[in-house]
Amino acid sequence: MTAHQPPEPSPRPAVTSGDLRASHDDREAVVEQLRDAAAEGRIDLDELDARLEQALTSKTYAELAVLTADLPGPPAPTNQPPLVVTGGTFGASRGPERWQVPGHVTARGGVGGVTLDFSRAECRLTEVTVEAYGEISGVTIVIPDTWAADTSAMDPGFGGLTDRTTPDRLPGTPLIRLTGSGGAGGVVIRHPNSRERRKLRSNPT
Repeated sequence: MTAHQPPEPSPRPAVTSGDLRASHDDREAVVEQLRDAAAEGRIDLDELDARLEQALTSKTYAELAVLTADLPGPPAPTNQPPLVVTGGTFGASRGPERWQVPGHVTARGGVGGVTLDFSRAECRLTEVTVEAYGEISGVTIVIPDTWAADTSAMDPGFGGLTDRTTPDRLPGTPLIRLTGSGGAGGVVIRHPNSRERRKLRSNPT
């Protein structure tokens, strides 16, 4: 008699960026965008009330995206200077604490390496140019699940380019246009890993 084999667990279905749960900050950002649209005459007060009610009860990014799909994105700040991050002896990083993203960011790996973490970044731009040079120790770029990246203009160099991002992009969120060279240390662009996700959930602010 053969021993009874337990059934194999069913694989978990893949979760797209639109199915991810929205946070209080995500809902508040949509509420602000809707109020601005009403003040500009893009939607009337009845539409505003209906959309605000839906925004405050939305659970996923996809539900929020529907509410602003026919509205222009928020205005981009124009007075932010470019940001340059250079890896010294002990490396350098930007994020994951909240920081305001300018339209152009340059990261130079140097001898210590650089990490650019956009997980909690505040960005009102639809596109951000990240100029990354891996140099000796490399550059790592972390972007939220709802953002996307265009790496077609990147020179992989000797160290190479590793792109672990997905093409899913929530409407109105930034597109990272990656340029530069991998150098000897290489450049990696990806979404948060499991450890980083746990930290974001345990400390969302």
